[in-house]
Amino acid sequence: MENLEGNQHSGAPPVEGVGGGGTSYGWSDGGCQLPASFSGVIDPSRIPSSDLVHVWHMPSTENVGNQGIPQQFEHISLLAARNERESVQISLRQKVSWGGLGAVRIQCSDLCSSSGDRMVVGKSLTLRQVLPVLGVPDALTPLDLPVSQINLLPGETSSVWLSVNVPIEQPCGQYEGVICITAVASDTESSGKSLTKSQKYKLHHEINDCLDVVQTLQDKPHEEVVERLKVATSTLRRVLMSPTFSEFIACPEDLMDEDVHTNISIQLKLSVTVWDFTIPQTPSLPAVFGISETVIEDRFCLKHGSPDWYDALSRHFNWLLQYRISPFFCRWGDGMRIFAYTCPWPADHPKSDEYYSNPRLAAYAVPCVPSLLSDETAKNYFKKEIDILKSKAHWKKAYFYLWDEPLNADHFRSINDLSSELRLYAPDARVLTTYYRGPGNASDSQSSFEAFVKVPNYLRPHTQIFCTRR
Repeated sequence: MENLEGNQHSGAPPVEGVGGGGTSYGWSDGGCQLPASFSGVIDPSRIPSSDLVHVWHMPSTENVGNQGIPQQFEHISLLAARNERESVQISLRQKVSWGGLGAVRIQCSDLCSSSGDRMVVGKSLTLRQVLPVLGVPDALTPLDLPVSQINLLPGETSSVWLSVNVPIEQPCGQYEGVICITAVASDTESSGKSLTKSQKYKLHHEINDCLDVVQTLQDKPHEEVVERLKVATSTLRRVLMSPTFSEFIACPEDLMDEDVHTNISIQLKLSVTVWDFTIPQTPSLPAVFGISETVIEDRFCLKHGSPDWYDALSRHFNWLLQYRISPFFCRWGDGMRIFAYTCPWPADHPKSDEYYSNPRLAAYAVPCVPSLLSDETAKNYFKKEIDILKSKAHWKKAYFYLWDEPLNADHFRSINDLSSELRLYAPDARVLTTYYRGPGNASDSQSSFEAFVKVPNYLRPHTQIFCTRR
């Protein structure tokens, strides 16, 4: 580690090139003294990775762009309660180029406490690569665990998003693990990358079965059985321990032995203190997020109401819940009228309680289109739905989202009319309205900001939850 900390930031950091690279970002060619052994072609397997790669970490609240400036190398220390997620960014940047498109291999261990408790990599600890969207670091694409590999472009900073998800039943204490970062040639990508994870798992399972069969041979002469077992066992174990199956090996610490022995990897220690209290499963401040059902249908080529359609909605629902977001699905009608619902099943369906009673759900949208209730059958059906939901303990989570961002006085009047109609069925209903401006054609003369400020006056008492983005 002395070698790492002595070389990580000596002088001004270069941005690219074997000689320290360009001056376009404020660093001069003379600001970096490289070892004489760096002349010629660089073999990352023979040089400490700390001489090739800048590694530092940044808070999850920071935007680290591709020109992020390297910071001091420090180990990571996080504090978290049970049932809490804490994240941090690990940023990487080439000090010098090796083979054009350099790559780094990232290996993670489980987080272990002195009492033997453990947070498992891949479940409690996850990694995602931060990728830009329209030039802004935004997308988080999952990385394989416990071993993954990413490419580093010369002169650009790349970041990895590390999240620690503390299970609700996790014992409190101090947990420690290691993240090994190793510079590798970009053409050393594991051959297993051509296989999907499910394919690798299937192959792994088949080889294990083969090993079991060979080890239980009984019909052959003793000498032949012994010899065949030696050959088969040696071959199969060598295959199972190859990088192709690294993510299925039970003890990820073993994967790091080679790096530890050669002292080439950068070893970034991760320490997590788990406090002796638990974050409630139900958020105290609801955060709702809408997903267009037509986007899901178009994106996954699904027919509305098909089994696959219900499955896709369920997957989106549960995926957002893990981030303490209460989702709803929606489609738009005329004039930005919106049909919003959290559960696609009717209130008397068993799935309904599964959705609405989920302790991670803080609020749910009740499907409602009062203006479409033109006949008694539809009105009776809607009344039945409301009566069922009102009889449940989760009714206190319910709200109605009737209109998306009204623009003029007619829109505001429509919201109030819809809300009044709704209260014939549910007098205690809570109506949510989103807005970013006041009515554009209001009769009284006022500025746009004055109209915006007065929106609650236009909507009360018909709206109880106001959501604005201005």
